[in-house]
Amino acid sequence: MSELAGERSAPRGQLPPGSVVAVVVTRHRSAMLVDSLAAMAKQTHPIAHLIVVDNGPDQPARDVVEACGLPATWLPSWRNLGGAGGFALGMLQALAMGADWVWLGDDDGHAGGEDALATCLDLAERRGLAAVSPVVADLAEPDRLAFPLRRGLTWHRTRTALLAADGEGDAELLPGIASFFNGALFRASTLDVIGVPDLRLFVRGDEVEMHRRLVRSGLPFGTALHATYLHPYGSDEFKPMLGGRLHAQDPGDATKRYYTYRNRGYLMSQPGMRKIGLLEVPRFAWYFLVTRKDPRAFLTWLKLLNQGRAEQFHRAP
Repeated sequence: MSELAGERSAPRGQLPPGSVVAVVVTRHRSAMLVDSLAAMAKQTHPIAHLIVVDNGPDQPARDVVEACGLPATWLPSWRNLGGAGGFALGMLQALAMGADWVWLGDDDGHAGGEDALATCLDLAERRGLAAVSPVVADLAEPDRLAFPLRRGLTWHRTRTALLAADGEGDAELLPGIASFFNGALFRASTLDVIGVPDLRLFVRGDEVEMHRRLVRSGLPFGTALHATYLHPYGSDEFKPMLGGRLHAQDPGDATKRYYTYRNRGYLMSQPGMRKIGLLEVPRFAWYFLVTRKDPRAFLTWLKLLNQGRAEQFHRAP
């Protein structure tokens, strides 16, 4: 074992053609990681290798990785790289090992069935997709979506409603929409085109930024409607206004707010998102000044937004 990486049955040389390498990022959540890796080990389509990037090796997840039953590499980072940097490091490691497919997972969620990987891979191969993700459902209530999804002109909040939306499109694929860090499968050649997550974003918005790049690349991608990935419910941060016709993302945690607002400023200044960015100031002005009646919070939001636009990517105080 080297000081930098613990390996279990690590491959020697290039992996066989068509190999899938899974990448998971974790930090101080070994109990959750057990479930995530157990679901990967049960997949009907074999995983050639697993890479776990550990952003918190002061409380190491090495034992969990080595006991998961898959050929695996525990890759500790003594600097917390966040989700963005952790996935970037793991994805580059997977490419360097010769992976043809890279499957991403987080430590607080797991595949919703033993065929999740097989379903995504089959769909990607048959339809020539550059990337495909499963439907991300609520870990506590699997019929509820962890994040709402739009099909046609309708926003859906349950898997039942999403799958029952007859006549609104493809029966097996929701094109142009995907959740990348929760069970998404990428071709290696796709990452040659769009790159890996931007380390500077740390957390929050890194997935949106990858989505922006993939959209602009013109490569086909989407959500596999018959595969699921279970994740804690993530819609509580979206606060309704104007009778629920609009929403504003307002995390309760100060650190999450810092990265959400700052990174959003950067994202809204990028090609492909500038039209959406024009709506940000009036929407959040209404939310903070009218709905919350909190001018100080609005000024903080503006300050962080401008930091992101200026690419001042300092870590949260």
